[in-house]
Amino acid sequence: MTYDVVTMGRVGVDVYPLQIGVGLEDVETFGKFLGGSATNVAVAAARHGRRTAVVTRVGRDPFGRFVRRALRGFGVDDAFLAEVEGLPTPVTFCEMFPPDDFPIYFYRWPKAPDLTIAPDELDLEAVAGAGAFWATVTGLSAEPSRSAHHAAWHARDRAPLTVLDLDYRPQFWDTQTAAGRAARLALPHVTVAVGNREECFTAVGERDPHRAAEALLGLGPDLAVVKLGPDGVLARTAETTLEIPPHPVKALNGLGAGDAFGGALCHALLEGWPLERTLRFASAAGALVAARIECSTAMPTTAEVLSALEDSDA
Repeated sequence: MTYDVVTMGRVGVDVYPLQIGVGLEDVETFGKFLGGSATNVAVAAARHGRRTAVVTRVGRDPFGRFVRRALRGFGVDDAFLAEVEGLPTPVTFCEMFPPDDFPIYFYRWPKAPDLTIAPDELDLEAVAGAGAFWATVTGLSAEPSRSAHHAAWHARDRAPLTVLDLDYRPQFWDTQTAAGRAARLALPHVTVAVGNREECFTAVGERDPHRAAEALLGLGPDLAVVKLGPDGVLARTAETTLEIPPHPVKALNGLGAGDAFGGALCHALLEGWPLERTLRFASAAGALVAARIECSTAMPTTAEVLSALEDSDA
């Protein structure tokens, strides 16, 4: 089967509070949602009608069964989801202190199953044939996952829309320096790099968006996208630099916004839209999710995003 979008990497169960502005010690009720950055991007792309699959791993436990059921419910192919004996499916908690403080707590011990993906387990034909392939720096934080990612990139041979989400989470790395080194080794193999200011600093040592984008392009990608949160987004190619203002929204939980942005970005790039339209669409998708508590179940459809854009232009 040929896929529009294949993602690879983190999965888990988000156990998010249903109260806003309350520390975890005082939360009384929680919701349970499918989570994990690469998984959320697959869900987001599926919401735009894309044929998607995610390459990931779960534990052989009830939460793992929940993940499989949820993927199928969202229309994401679970053919490349496998169970790992002896490792629990990760669980993630967060706190919500709008507009811009969303502490997150990962439970991925002793090792996350999604970091056990091995090169010889990959369907390289499916990876190489996908319209877009999305992977994250988190997947480079441990072996054999790191080698599996490089095997996937080798199979794609810099095919268009090979995307690296810079996705730096300090909890997953011994040092920020190690994460940056891994990102720089990956960037020559991808055509699109996406990250926020801190993630760009981790990868290329630059927080200024223009210098960060220039440094990213210098390592190989054809398109660098720097997410600026409440300040919008900047994108740069060899010929063009664009700055897009933020889509107005009252944020409740910013944790899924980047994944919604990613799924929408893949969809728009596959459609061949001009870069400005692509960025405005992806930014609006991210903003819609930032205004909602959950992540995967909050991913908007194309019609929702277009409606939001029309409202903002009115």
